[in-house]
Amino acid sequence: MKKIGIVGIIITDRSMAVEVQRVLSDSGDIIIGRMGVPDKANGVNAIALIVEGSNEEISALTGRLGRLDAVSVKSAVTTVEVE
Repeated sequence: MKKIGIVGIIITDRSMAVEVQRVLSDSGDIIIGRMGVPDKANGVNAIALIVEGSNEEISALTGRLGRLDAVSVKSAVTTVEVE
């Protein structure tokens, strides 16, 4: 059963952007929307994802991201089910 979710990612060290991109590319099949916002004044970069997948797929993505240095991630999975 697939659900719609939102994943927020904050990167505090720009050198980690390549690794974040690698993880996102690996999970590209569940990402249906993405927006990135660099905050140069505070030295952070934010990425917002809209995802569509099973709880396990979304958890796997956030788990991989959360294990990266200088990366913070939070997710929210809605009760909306899709096919």
